[in-house]
Amino acid sequence: MIERFRGNPIIRAEDIPVPCNTVFNAAATVYKDEYILLVRVEGVEGKSSLWLARSKDGMKFEIGKKPALSPSDQEPFKTYEKRGLEDPRITKMDGTYYIIYTAYSHYSPRLALAKTEDFEKFERIGLISEPVNKNAVMFPKKFNGKFIRFDRPMAAGIATWISYSNDLIYWGDSKVVFETRQGYWDADRIGPGAPPIRTEKGWLLIYHGVKMTSAGPIYRLGVALLDIKNPSRLIGRSEEPILSPTEYYERVGEVPNVVFTCGAILEKDGELKIYYGAADTSICLVTAHIDDLLSAIKITN
Repeated sequence: MIERFRGNPIIRAEDIPVPCNTVFNAAATVYKDEYILLVRVEGVEGKSSLWLARSKDGMKFEIGKKPALSPSDQEPFKTYEKRGLEDPRITKMDGTYYIIYTAYSHYSPRLALAKTEDFEKFERIGLISEPVNKNAVMFPKKFNGKFIRFDRPMAAGIATWISYSNDLIYWGDSKVVFETRQGYWDADRIGPGAPPIRTEKGWLLIYHGVKMTSAGPIYRLGVALLDIKNPSRLIGRSEEPILSPTEYYERVGEVPNVVFTCGAILEKDGELKIYYGAADTSICLVTAHIDDLLSAIKITN
């Protein structure tokens, strides 16, 4: 079902034009004729910023010379980004690319939102959650005139929630969509990965699941399917993970035994490119056909 790119990892710390600790967890999209990654880079001091990477083929990327988004020096963002920007996701809607990311400070993580139309100029929109919250994705369309996001409040790490907004700043009417499953690979924590992908059968969501072991947590990827007209309704999900950390670069690194996605790109032929962080140390690529991922889902209701 999943095929790893033979050239993995595709981006390493040594590819960044300044000294850094690690590179991982990249948002992904297509802009004009280029594949775009917005990469989390942790500097040697321990703070993360977001860097642009561009590619013509989606496999070989060139990194920008400086961060696209760094911790802000202007309030209200300055206070809540002092420890960095983490784990972005990109959603395109009506010609605008929305970037939802984690703002990190000593007050713990919270969600923030920025936007761009050309990946040259970026504008922050707002801080859009209280702490402690992270791992959020926006839907690429409105429902009943409202923006929609999935997120994973840390206090409720056992569940993925849906929330709605009229203005992208204030979010509410929140409720649980799906949660952890005891005895499964996603028994202890779950959270949304790449932004939802529209298919004929519903909205496909790639998500991460965590299972605690005596040696520590193991992060894997799975898929869930949501109703096309009502994304708060879970149709089903995969009983088995679609990707597990088995390769050396996924098992050994800054945080071992981790595969974690923030972005995927669906090609016209149905191939899905999934970009993922491996062991919080590098960025890798796997491909799968969208039909195979849909076939892995067990209908639950």
